[in-house]
Amino acid sequence: RLKAYEIPEAGRTARGTAIVNLLQLAPGEKITAMIPIREYSDDKNLFMVTKTGIVKKTPLMEFSNVRKNGLTAINLREEDELIEVKITDSNSEIFLVTKQGMCIRFQETDVRATGRASMGVIGMNLSPGDEIIGMQLQTQGSDLLIVSENGMGKRTNMDEFTVQKRGGKGVKCYKIVEKTGDVVGAKAVNDDNEIMMITTEGIIIQLRVQDISTLSRITSGVKL
Repeated sequence: RLKAYEIPEAGRTARGTAIVNLLQLAPGEKITAMIPIREYSDDKNLFMVTKTGIVKKTPLMEFSNVRKNGLTAINLREEDELIEVKITDSNSEIFLVTKQGMCIRFQETDVRATGRASMGVIGMNLSPGDEIIGMQLQTQGSDLLIVSENGMGKRTNMDEFTVQKRGGKGVKCYKIVEKTGDVVGAKAVNDDNEIMMITTEGIIIQLRVQDISTLSRITSGVKL
């Protein structure tokens, strides 16, 4: 846990501050999620997903006394890693998206709350070689924006994704072809949003969501 004012303010083109100067990280450890929190309440949870499709829900209050060197949030299996974390209210619908263009939507109530040191349960049954790249909530937007590594993307209305039981294989949400590359990002959006995409070279591209094509589930994206 880190106070926002402890992070040095810098300009847009500045390099920023090394996170190891702010938090005590173990060798090889990296940041995977950042959650802004104003207060800790009994009716909120931290909902987590790992690369292999494991999900876990833990009451937010269990993290109210995090030390500078951190607390265990999830017990990971070997070769697995945490991908994304959201604050939920126990009534959310969860969207998991994979790099091979699959998506599953299920009720948060399918996942019972467990303590910090537990491992979680299967949220999505992945095909060989596939992995989770993102998690979103239905309350975050009306469309699911999906972007692939070669700069292509689309948005699809969330109503096209029916609610399933957790642990299923999900449905196709993005058609992967040679020119698209794998899926690298998925965000819930509304028409009045703007998005920023950042390349591996640190270049930021800003777009209005309403300018991005709305396409059906089983399609590739268009050049963004």
